Amino acid sequence: MKKSNSSIIIFLLAILSLTAIAFIPVNNQKPKIAGTWDMNVQSTMGSGTPVMTLKQDNDTLISGTYNGQLGEAPVKGVIKGSDVVLEFNISGNMIQYTGIVDGDNMKGKVKFGSLGEGSFTGKRRESIK
Repeated sequence: MKKSNSSIIIFLLAILSLTAIAFIPVNNQKPKIAGTWDMNVQSTMGSGTPVMTLKQDNDTLISGTYNGQLGEAPVKGVIKGSDVVLEFNISGNMIQYTGIVDGDNMKGKVKFGSLGEGSFTGKRRESIK
């Protein structure tokens, strides 16, 4: 009988432990992309080091400015989790950065409208806490 009671107690403790784990809060920290980003772009058209100054308007919407070899333009974008899309228009060409944000770093692909494609990395100048 003692062996059976011990098994039941162990079983109940296991169930209680699993139930407690289910109620542990999940990290719901919202992604943050606001700040000044130094970008490094590599493409068949050449390389560049534009600067993007970004503002996060809410949990997902981004606005800001692009300043680089292509000129200066307003930026619009979205962020969902660590995925980011940034777009701006220069001389009738929609430029699109698509990538992943990891803290103060960003990397991904860039499309220069009909002019070609490339890759980019970015580093935020000041860390966001």
